[in-house]
Amino acid sequence: MRDFKKYEVWQLAHENVLFIYKIILPKMPDSEKYGLKSQIKRASYSIPLNIAEGAGRNTDKDFVSFLDIALGSAHEVEYALLLIKDLEFISDKVYDLANDKINTIKSKLINLIKSIRKH
Repeated sequence: MRDFKKYEVWQLAHENVLFIYKIILPKMPDSEKYGLKSQIKRASYSIPLNIAEGAGRNTDKDFVSFLDIALGSAHEVEYALLLIKDLEFISDKVYDLANDKINTIKSKLINLIKSIRKH
């Protein structure tokens, strides 16, 4: 069994959830409470949740399946951030910071998936 907290990608994903909750969500209107606001919340915490769940599985194949789901959620967050910026809920500066974070997470997930599949 793996300790999910030791994976750098999990740590970055967790930090990203905190960033979304503390920086992005407060800038969004209440009218998005059950729409885009809810969607980006669920997609952002899906990333570290799936890494954690996959780390608890017994086989590399199962772990990679959960990492693939986490990667899909990362792509979802990436688009949601773009939409939030284009709707002018956040500044370009905040978007650039958030986009850099999610792209780093995506890259690290891809590298981890490749590394596990190699073995």
